[in-house]
Amino acid sequence: MDNDDETRVPRMTEAGGTQAAREERHARAIDTSDRFLANVETVVHGKRREVELVLAALTCHGHVLLEDVPGTAKTVLARAIAQTIEGARHSRIQCTPDLQPSDATGLSVYNQRERDFEFRAGPLFANVVLVDEINRAMPKTQSALLEAMAERQVTVDGATRELPDPFLLLATENPIEHEGTFPLPEAQLDRFFLRTSLGYPSAEVEREIVREQRHGHPLGRLEPAVSLEEMRSLQQAVEEVYVDALIEHWLIDLVRATRELDEVAIGASVRGSLALERAVRAWALLQGRDHVVPEDVEELFLPVLGHRVIFSTPFLVELRRIGRSAALERFQGACLERAPRPDPEAPGGLSLVRTEDDTSPPAA
Repeated sequence: MDNDDETRVPRMTEAGGTQAAREERHARAIDTSDRFLANVETVVHGKRREVELVLAALTCHGHVLLEDVPGTAKTVLARAIAQTIEGARHSRIQCTPDLQPSDATGLSVYNQRERDFEFRAGPLFANVVLVDEINRAMPKTQSALLEAMAERQVTVDGATRELPDPFLLLATENPIEHEGTFPLPEAQLDRFFLRTSLGYPSAEVEREIVREQRHGHPLGRLEPAVSLEEMRSLQQAVEEVYVDALIEHWLIDLVRATRELDEVAIGASVRGSLALERAVRAWALLQGRDHVVPEDVEELFLPVLGHRVIFSTPFLVELRRIGRSAALERFQGACLERAPRPDPEAPGGLSLVRTEDDTSPPAA
């Protein structure tokens, strides 16, 4: 075959299909994410970055821990996400010390007419589940919830039942009140894909919220914007976002740096490396790109890794003195000192776009 024939034959890639097909899937995914975000923002105002973080977790099959005070639209966000996805179901679990695992997973009830036990699904069998104040539930119930997050299934009376797809669990914690709570162990915190907070809105946004809700809550008027199938396609599109080998090496070096700092007693595990790599691909897609840039890694470093490390006692004292946000920024700065961002001008440096001659599969 001569060169002219080669240019006319669609080139197949390891990512699946032709380059043109991959670009079409990427364009559809961006359109889906744009419609999703725009629809949620009609209800949750002034929190674009936080909504993008939650969507990034959803596209990576992950779950989110929202550490925030009451009244910051956590429930509204969960309901808005569910209503944005056509056919998705939403549920809410209010955690209390007497909440039993079966209250969340469901249980088998004897049916006198059929003379047999039948399973009645609990609130975990929904696409978007808000677990309010998870640290008020007993460790036994917390374990049942975290098992559902990790395995995407529950086992009741010896029978295993799969949870709906997609499945997103949003758990909340109140960072102020600790009386009567059961703090999540660090090993369980590691199960959350990322941690963030919504925080209070600005004065202008708060005035807009007050005016908007004079005649009812906007959730009552929120219509679906994407389908379940489009959300599954969005999840698949994340897998095709390109990560240059230099960024991949740097990303892993950053995670490994958390294990070497004096400020850290126990650093992030390999699960942290996996989560950060997936998160930056999702973040790049939500920003309209088909490749990851170093800024994506720096943006997602703390939301993905901040809750996966156990700080040393001296650093915890410093954290209480200067505040959590400032302390975490100092922690990130120390990691970046040990693992500086790659220099694109260096020999054999950074390639941000997959070329036609690059047949390597996307990072998985």
